[in-house]
Formats: sequence, C-alpha cells, structure tokens
Amino acid sequence: MAINILGIRHHGPGSANNVKAFLESVKPDIVLVEGPPEADTILKWVGHQDLKPPVALLCYQPDDPQASVFYPFADFSPEWQAILYARKQNIHVRFMDLPAGNQMLVEKEQREQKEKHTPANPDPVNLDAQSYETFYKRPISYLSDAAGFADDEKWWEHTFEYRLNNNDVFDAVAEAMQVLRENIPQKDKGLEQLREAYMRRSIRQAEKEMFYNIAVICGAWHVPALQNKSSQKDDNELLKGLPKVKTECTWIPWTFNRLSFYSGYGAGINSPGWYNHVWHYPNDDGTLWMAHVAQLFRKQQMDTSVAHIIEAVRLAGSLASLRDLSKAGLEELNEATLSVLCNGESILLKLVHDELIVGHQIGEVPVEIPKPPLQLDIEKLQKKLRLPPTADFKDYTLDLRKDTDLERSVFLHRLTLLGIEWGRQQYVAGKGTFKEQWRLQWDPGYSVEIIERGNLGNTVVEAAANSVLNRAKEAKDLKVISDLLEKSIPAELPQAIEVLIYRLNNLAAASADVIELMEVVPGLITVARYGNVRKTDASVVLSIISSIITRICISLPNACVAIDDDAAQQLLGLFYELNDGINLLQESETSSGWQQTLQLIAGNKNTSPVLGGYSTRLLNDSKLLAIDQLIQYFGYAMSAATAPLVSAAWLEGFLKGSGTLLLLDQDLWQVIDNWVSGLTDETFMQVLPLLRRTFANFSIPERRKLGEKVRTGGSAGHQHTISITNFDAVRAEQGLPVIIELLGLNINQTEQNGN
Repeated sequence: MAINILGIRHHGPGSANNVKAFLESVKPDIVLVEGPPEADTILKWVGHQDLKPPVALLCYQPDDPQASVFYPFADFSPEWQAILYARKQNIHVRFMDLPAGNQMLVEKEQREQKEKHTPANPDPVNLDAQSYETFYKRPISYLSDAAGFADDEKWWEHTFEYRLNNNDVFDAVAEAMQVLRENIPQKDKGLEQLREAYMRRSIRQAEKEMFYNIAVICGAWHVPALQNKSSQKDDNELLKGLPKVKTECTWIPWTFNRLSFYSGYGAGINSPGWYNHVWHYPNDDGTLWMAHVAQLFRKQQMDTSVAHIIEAVRLAGSLASLRDLSKAGLEELNEATLSVLCNGESILLKLVHDELIVGHQIGEVPVEIPKPPLQLDIEKLQKKLRLPPTADFKDYTLDLRKDTDLERSVFLHRLTLLGIEWGRQQYVAGKGTFKEQWRLQWDPGYSVEIIERGNLGNTVVEAAANSVLNRAKEAKDLKVISDLLEKSIPAELPQAIEVLIYRLNNLAAASADVIELMEVVPGLITVARYGNVRKTDASVVLSIISSIITRICISLPNACVAIDDDAAQQLLGLFYELNDGINLLQESETSSGWQQTLQLIAGNKNTSPVLGGYSTRLLNDSKLLAIDQLIQYFGYAMSAATAPLVSAAWLEGFLKGSGTLLLLDQDLWQVIDNWVSGLTDETFMQVLPLLRRTFANFSIPERRKLGEKVRTGGSAGHQHTISITNFDAVRAEQGLPVIIELLGLNINQTEQNGN
C-alpha cells in the first residue's frame, strides 16, 4: 500500500504542475485534498464545461450566513488540478480537512478565550507573554534567510514555482518542513493539531476501504504531521466532543482580485494575474509578458516599440543573472518595465499591477448548481437586463424613458435597498430626472449577503419590499421614513410605498418639530418628481408635501425668534433647501403660502437677523418687494441704531448664495459701502469674521469683481464719462454712412427719424 503525501503551496503554479505530473505518473486509486468534507457532494461539478475558475467553495451556516468561509481555486491551484485529474480519470476524490462546521466553532472559542485573557492595559515590558503574536516569524522565512533572500515569497517562487522538471520536489519539501517543525518556535497549535488529526483519520479511512495507491494533497507545513504516524487512539481522543454546527456548501464565482485576500486556506497571493501567466506559459523568458505590457500601454495611447520589449527582456535577464537566479521573476520584470517602458514613472507601473499582475478575471458557475432562490432570481435578472457581473467596474448611463433602462434602474435600486451595493449611483450632469449614472463592480462577497437576505423573500422584488417594511415598522423618526420612501419610489415597490406614505402622514401630523418637518420636504419633493418619470401616482405624496409645508408656514415665524447663532445657521440651510424645493414644485398655492411666511419673518424685528436678511433676499428675488420697501428693510437693518454684529448677520443672510446682486445694484452697494465706512476700527474688527464668512461663500469671479469695484471706488461695471478734446465733427460725420450700412439700416428712414 502506497501513501504519497504531496506538500504544496496553495495557488502555486509550479506546485500545480508538479502535482499534475506526479499524479499522471503514479496513477492513484484515490485523491485526498485539503478542504472541508461537507463539500464532497459538489465536487462532481469540477470538470463541468460551465464551471470556470477562479471559483470558490462557499461554506456557510444556513441560520447565520455571515458565519462563512471561502475556499478559492484558480486554474493554477494544485488542489484544483488534483480534483480535476481525479474527475477526468473517474477515480475517487475527497476533502480530508477538519469539517468547516467544527472549525468555525473552534475558532470562535479560541477568539473568545484570547479576548478573555488579554489584559485591558498590557504591560509593555512583558513582551514574551503578551506580544508573541506580533513578533511571530513565518517558518519559511528561516529557509529564505539561509538562502540569502530578503523575501520568503521570492525564495519559494524561484525554488519551486518557476523551476521545471522538479522530480524530487516533494521529498525536498517534506524534509525542509520536518526540520522547521522540529527546530523553530510555533504559534498556538490548538486548531492545527485538530486539523492534522482529522487528516490522519481521513487517510486511515481510505486505507480501511482498501485503496492501495493513495495521493494526499496538502499544504507543505502539514506533511511531517501526516507522515509521522500518530496513534488512532490519540487522534480520536483529540477529536472527541468537538463542537459542530450545520453548514451548507456551494460554488460561487471568484475574482483574481479576491485571490489576494486572506480567506479559507489563509494563503492569499499578491499576483494572481502573474501566476496565471506562469501556469499557462511556464517556459516564457519574459518576452510574452513584456508583449502583454506593451499591448496594455498601446491601448493607453503610449508609444511602445518592439525595441522597447527586446531591451526590457534583456535587462530583466541581466538582473536575474546578477542576482544568481535561474530566470527573471516578477520583480526583475517590473524593474525592467519601470526603467525601459515607463521611463521611471512609477504611476504607469500601477497600471501594470492592476491590469496584468492582479487582473480582472472572474469565474463562472453552471446555472444548474443548487443555489438559494434569491440568488437564482438575481442571476436571471442580470442575464435578462444584460448586466453581467464583472471584476472590473463598468459604467452605465440609463435613460429612464426607455423600458430596458428603466427596468435596470428598478433592479439596481432594489438591490441597494437590500444592502447589496453592486451598483453605486453617480452624479449626472444636466437637468431633468430621466437620466441615471451607475457604476457596477461585482464582489464575490455579495454571495454571502444574498444568502443572508434570502429569508426576506425568494425574488428581488419580494425581498426588497419586505426589507423596507421591516425597517418601516421599527422606525420612529420622520426622516427615516422619508428616506425610505425616497429610495422605494425608484425601486417601484407599491405595497411598501403605500405603508410608508401611511406612516409618513401619521408621523408628520403628530410632529410639532418644525426643523424635522423642514428636513423631510426636499426628499419628498424628489419623490414627487420621480413619480412623474416612473409613471407612478405622485398625487398622494404631493398632498402630504402640501400639508407639511402648511404646518411649516404656521410654525416657522415663531421658530425664528430668540435662537442662538448655531440654531440660526441650521435653519438657514433648511431655508435654502426648502425654498429650492418649493420653486421646483411650481405649485401656486404652496408658493403663495411660503411667500407670506417669508414676509412675516422679514418684517418681524425680533427675528434672528441672518434669517430676516435671507427672507428679505428671497422676497426680493421673487419680485415681491418694491425698491422703496427694500431700501426700508435695508435702512433699518443697517442703521446706526442697530448693533453692528446684528447688521453684519442680517447682511450675511441677505447675500447668501450670490454676490451678483452687489455688482449690479449700485444703490444697494452704496448703502453697504456707507455702513462699512461708518464703522469704527474696533467695531469693524468685531464684525470682520462675519463679513469674511459672508464673502467667502461667493464664487471666485464674484469676489474678484467685488474687489475691483472697491478699488475703483464703487464704479466697476458702470459707464465712465470720457472727456474728449479736439473732436473733429466733420471727419466723424463722414464715417456715419459706413456704420449705417454695417448695421443694415435704411439711411433715408434714419434721417427722417433723426429730423
């Protein structure tokens, strides 16, 4: 009976090649792979034409999907090649690691124990007892140090992953790991011992079932523990009474970007795109890689010639020789790229890193694989609406007047309500509500969120509606209900919208807080606008808006009296948004009620000055103040009898939003100029911060023109009287016919009009 234990590096292209070659030579009866035994039932999908790496095994607790673990695989993963070999040869293949249901609870217990015994204020002197974890050195780094490598990853790559025809590699790995385990300090081995005991149990089970040629694929570190036989009794005692939770497993698409994360095997890699290249082109000396780099640069309109590629490959090879390496690795190729193709510009190397070294490849899984109903509905809608999940971001501009784009928008808004942030809405320039901009980028982690949301419903529309209804039941705040309604309208959830409107109406009727009422109106106006675009009835929302604005108009004048500066500034921002919303509604009755409220606020001498000034400004913008009324308001606010700080605050409110008024209205300019000129030095220094805050909100061109107006004594933008001496009237008269002709005037008619 032969047991062949092959120590590998997870996601190592050289290890994958070595495993594949070894299995083809020894032809085992069964293949045991490090991984969760619960997933044995879905190994049958490996080799299916529609299961395309990178993919991952997702193991999760059905009653708590966030408690999950991923086991990712790429083409260049040794475990994947081992499973694929077994499936093609139609031999037995199993996972042999400690079940995920056990590992999750064991890890949870260990975390709780660690937190329990970690002191709140650690002693900085007792580093051995308290900070060992911080100074722990990876075992493989001892070997890289001995070989003269500063980076243990680089040592492993050049020793195992880049080397071809490495016949004795597994014996060498086993010997090296044995020496390391015997001679270096190790971290807490509790979970590791349990895992290795279960692996040994799995090997014994295969022997008991009379498999005579067994191949075991595991992480290199575990090889000595599996070779050195521990007694069955000791392993059973160690595994006795382990806590366990029910788990389920499925295949999900993965991405190269996520392969660099720590998950599952705990063996993230920094350069999956590069490893994929090494796997497919193991004999490449760098020429093909540099060709890909050149192709990438040419797509960015950068001149890259064949000579550049030749020189870069030559430089990478020279660097490898100087460093006593068998071939150029990624570090040498990057340095050559930076020097030859990037001209020393490291930002261009960032482009190579994102597009080639990591890459944007995303896997695929067959539609027949058992999945939660919600996930199936999402995939069906993605296909129907032509919104494929991609590892790289992709922008979509949606025209809501088109049926397909409207359906896409509804789908993305529903996912957002579910908390699945696949699409993020972007700002769209221009007017109107018929256009949306979305940026989509798929993350494999959304699979867990989809499973978790599965208890809300089997379809996207059902789950989104239930999510909104659940939050609406718990919400006691008017603003929360308003925000939910604003998000639900574009998601087209009629049942949820009806409940939200009912809750909103009741809460608004019971609310006596004018600030709370003012906060919700702009959002509701947005809802009313969307109602027209999305062919939904907005009349109910409009009636609620009208009712809320009426209550605001009744309560607001009193709310503007006897308040401090912070409260006044908060109300000022709400004034600004509410006025914009009311103008957007274009409802005459609502606008009339709002304007009457502004007149009450502006005419009340006890009103907060900044709010009185802004109310006056809004009335003037609406052409509701005659010039003598405006001068009267101004005269009172800026008179000598009014405290300078009050005058400055009133002026801040009046000028909020734009300084153009000061540039165009010379009378207004003169009033302010006279007021400022009449201030004493001490008073001027008191009001200066308020004046600075006022003028800081103006645009740069406005501030520049106002400065010019001050410099010229208030005459900027106005006509100047020019005194002309020695004027020759005869010569001027001779030019009149030409000017009249250029202007296209009838000279006879002009003369008659002149007479």
